Amino acid sequence: MIDIQLYIPSFYSLFPELKSLLPWEITAQAPALIQEKIKTLSSDYIIRDAVAIHKDARVEEHVIIKSPAIISAGCFIGAHAYIRGGVFLGEGASIGPGCEIKSSFIMPRAALAHFNFAGDSIVGSQVNMEAGSIIANHYNERADKTIKVLINNKEYITTSTKFGALVGDGTRIGANAVLSPGTILLPNAIVKRLELIEQIH
Repeated sequence: MIDIQLYIPSFYSLFPELKSLLPWEITAQAPALIQEKIKTLSSDYIIRDAVAIHKDARVEEHVIIKSPAIISAGCFIGAHAYIRGGVFLGEGASIGPGCEIKSSFIMPRAALAHFNFAGDSIVGSQVNMEAGSIIANHYNERADKTIKVLINNKEYITTSTKFGALVGDGTRIGANAVLSPGTILLPNAIVKRLELIEQIH
């Protein structure tokens, strides 16, 4: 139904064991998957209580990182960021002050500026989220909270009530934009400032 490789070509080189899983299955299992991945890391990581931080990563004061989590080489995490629920940050990823990342895979050199939220999502390489942009992961306002996705103009039911987005490499998301649950963005997509992406109404 959906091949992550079409959106993020490097994903399976980092996680070859996940080829049989759909994006929302991957994010739903993020804590367990990242816990297993930690076992394969080199001695370049400092690992404590299932939080693995590369020696070349920079984490500012007052950051909260709840296990399990992997913070790769060259990552930056700004003050007061909140990392929880099973998070992978690829090499050179930048998470600005006040951001919250939950059960998500953030690929190499992606950048969340500040005060962003990304929940239950897979965010591609070199994606840029401007200040205040949000990847929502739950339909609080709906009686039926099951999330659907739109792929090639066809709707699919995920059977999940918590899934944010699959964001293709190189996408640009403008300040204070919102991606509704189940958003699928092709590589190099542009989301305007203040725009709401709601692919299924």
